[in-house]
Amino acid sequence: MAGPLKRCLVRRRDGRQQHGVAASCLRELRDKASGVLAIDKAREPITLVLAEDGTIVDDEDYFLCLPPNTKFVALAKNEKWSGKSLDSGTAWLSEPADEVDSGTEKWKQLARQLKDDLSNIILMSEEDLQVLIDVPRSDLAEELAQSHTKIQVLQDTLQQVLDRREEERQSRQLLELYLEALKNEDHILSKVAESETVPRKEMDVVDTGTSSTGTSAKTVLSDQILAALKEKPAPELCLDSQDLELVLKEDAQALASALRWDKQKAEALQQACDQELSRRLQQVQTLHSLRSMSKGKKTLPWGDWLSSKRKK
Repeated sequence: MAGPLKRCLVRRRDGRQQHGVAASCLRELRDKASGVLAIDKAREPITLVLAEDGTIVDDEDYFLCLPPNTKFVALAKNEKWSGKSLDSGTAWLSEPADEVDSGTEKWKQLARQLKDDLSNIILMSEEDLQVLIDVPRSDLAEELAQSHTKIQVLQDTLQQVLDRREEERQSRQLLELYLEALKNEDHILSKVAESETVPRKEMDVVDTGTSSTGTSAKTVLSDQILAALKEKPAPELCLDSQDLELVLKEDAQALASALRWDKQKAEALQQACDQELSRRLQQVQTLHSLRSMSKGKKTLPWGDWLSSKRKK
């Protein structure tokens, strides 16, 4: 089945007049371009290149990815594209070179893209979206010939797209943390299962001397944990959650003696471990909350999306 028709603009290499052509595939565009540009059959097959930079378009999938109103230059046999083109770019990306050289502001170019096709919003970079959001409403209204109310709705929509991209980025980061936490949890569970069948050789009892009351202050922390606590600049970030819980359960005086610190420094370390555990728990809870919110969201049609922003 033929695909949907796509609007294209074609002209000859040295011609000033361009023609509008609608085609569903690259072969159809070549045939129609040859006809409307009156290219002699003896000079076929023609080659289509982007007017912007001379990129040869000979791949069907690439053609389908191009936006509407893309400008093409038709080259007959033995013709080559010249960098001294009469215009540059496609209609959705840029204006003619003479306008750009005369100092046309970037936001005006972006605004004209939206005027041609509002769906170009999804093709814009975050930087471009921010440019249009920052434009004074009155200037944008004048450029698009729309009321201030509609421009406000448009800028709100642009902000929503920008916020959604940031939310998706944060969600991916939280998901990575969550998956890492699950991996650590599986590792911990496997260790626990092994410890039930194998004597705990790694859990040494450290005698740290005799306290003022005559009793020995001992810790059950492994040498590996003690080494991390003593040597790492931020040990709470290097330990897994189970090790952090062990440090929290440890007696502050015994911990201080094992590390040869004063008790105040040991308590500060335990407080840092407690804060890190709370942070990890909050990240997991945030991820679950985001999942619950995403399940409740509904996809709105484009028109409803704009109107829903107006209500907000």
